[in-house]
Amino acid sequence: MAVTVQDKAKVIAEHQRATGDTGSPEVQIALLTARINGLNDHFKSNVKDHHSRRGLLRMVSRRRKLLDYLKTRNTDSYRVLIEKLGLRK
Repeated sequence: MAVTVQDKAKVIAEHQRATGDTGSPEVQIALLTARINGLNDHFKSNVKDHHSRRGLLRMVSRRRKLLDYLKTRNTDSYRVLIEKLGLRK
């Protein structure tokens, strides 16, 4: 299931640093996480969809790179974000 406009606006509002902020690493990571989580249902019903799986792996890789960037720049924000999104066990 794709992320709707309302869901996207909600995610941006929760993670933005200032009003109108859509490009910070926190917002980008949160949006990628929402898209990745939305693909779980798709892959449960479409097991053999390897083309979409490639896109999923690309999104996961992009999120990993952004998380690494955020960890080097602002460790406190990194820790808060992974707790809020539930990325680490």
